Amino acid sequence: MPMSVKLSDELVKQARQCGEVYQRSIPKQIEYWSRIGKILEENPDLPYSFVKDVLLAKKELESGDVTPYEFG
Repeated sequence: MPMSVKLSDELVKQARQCGEVYQRSIPKQIEYWSRIGKILEENPDLPYSFVKDVLLAKKELESGDVTPYEFG
């Protein structure tokens, strides 16, 4: 459910800058930060790079952009 919230100008500025780098809108960038922050709070022993890689792998799996790994 969409909801309007008041955000600081500095947060919006930072989201705009990072969003441009990663081709995300300001709201999508803030949602991304929120999601990462929530995951890291719930899993304080996991490094950011691991969480980021897991989210990327999950998205690749959902899109079918994977191939089976064959051992040996």
